[in-house]
Amino acid sequence: MSKELRALFDKLRTAQDKAQNLMVKDDATEEEINNASKDIDIINAKIKAQKALDAGKQFNNEGNQATEPLNKPKRKVGFEDTLSSLEYREAFKNFCVNGEVTPILQNEFTRPIIKNADTVTTTGDASAVIPTTILEEVIKKVESYGQIYAAVRKLAIKGGIQVPILTLKPTASWIGETTPSDRQKIQINQNISFSYYGLECKISTSLLADTVTLQIFETTLVSLLAEAFVKALDTAIVKGTGTGQPLGIVNDTRIPAGQIVTLNPTEFTEWTSWKKKVFANMPLAYTGGASFYMAHGTFEGYIDGMVDTNGQPVGRVNYGITNGPQESFGGKTVVQVEDDIIANYDNAADGDVVGIFANLNNYAINSNMQLTMVRYTDHDKNEIVDKGILIADGKILDPNGFVIIKKGVTV
Repeated sequence: MSKELRALFDKLRTAQDKAQNLMVKDDATEEEINNASKDIDIINAKIKAQKALDAGKQFNNEGNQATEPLNKPKRKVGFEDTLSSLEYREAFKNFCVNGEVTPILQNEFTRPIIKNADTVTTTGDASAVIPTTILEEVIKKVESYGQIYAAVRKLAIKGGIQVPILTLKPTASWIGETTPSDRQKIQINQNISFSYYGLECKISTSLLADTVTLQIFETTLVSLLAEAFVKALDTAIVKGTGTGQPLGIVNDTRIPAGQIVTLNPTEFTEWTSWKKKVFANMPLAYTGGASFYMAHGTFEGYIDGMVDTNGQPVGRVNYGITNGPQESFGGKTVVQVEDDIIANYDNAADGDVVGIFANLNNYAINSNMQLTMVRYTDHDKNEIVDKGILIADGKILDPNGFVIIKKGVTV
């Protein structure tokens, strides 16, 4: 990355921070906000032009691109292009398998390491950003297998900044021919802030060392990372404590008390109880796109086969032409999850959450999904440890769109 491009990215971050600060100021004028937006557009245009210059493109006096340069660079210039190159991928494999740190890993692409309190920091510690090709496959697998993660909103905003919820969930209003819509006043309790939490996945060095070819190594690494991150992200979204990890849905105290319902064993099998306590407690504005999330045993043992007062089934399993069965309950999709994420009704204790009724687009995970592979020496155990690290946080954006279902006491 050229010095000119670095300077432009610094200016862009400054301009974006200025725009964010204006959004949370009640006395900010429309002109100030428009000017801040124009500054960001101008800098983005300059960045695009500088990238073209760095890549060796030529331009005429009118600013149009000229013919291709005679001497094309052997390797593309730029952060993302370097991370996807065969040279970097081979170097990354050697780093993970035998700890070799080549010059391409020692340059600007190394990243700081987040360590736990009991981690020993030594001069032998090293880190490398996971290649783009591997990262893209990891994300695909996470979104394919993590039913909960796949349904939430994905953000990539700077941590620590107070962000008005209305900027993340915009609303529209009708305007006249000459009258613009009013800027909505943002209350202090309508702001959220994301933190920097590290999610790590430790991987056996011996397992990676057994994968000889680059293709097998990348396939193995994708499977290991995806399996670990899927479970951790899904669990955090549902029941994260908010301390050192995202705040999960069931632990968010902002959800209205009337939308946290308890069903005893008798009510749990009655259609009328579900209609009165669950469906009726979801505000109408949030019913669109809402789904049920529950354990496999809960759906199969209690929901599937339930009938209404006319004897019509309300928990259906339709075997269509796409991906096998599609479960639904009262016309809403049912997403089945593992018992360690949401407890099965039979195994749940009184007061445990056994189901969530919500449109998970009202929950956001904030992360740039930039994964780093770290190798360090644990001198206490005389071990070399490899681990992947992801920085992320998550919170509910609108607590009114959630109904939490708990197991009640037998009456």
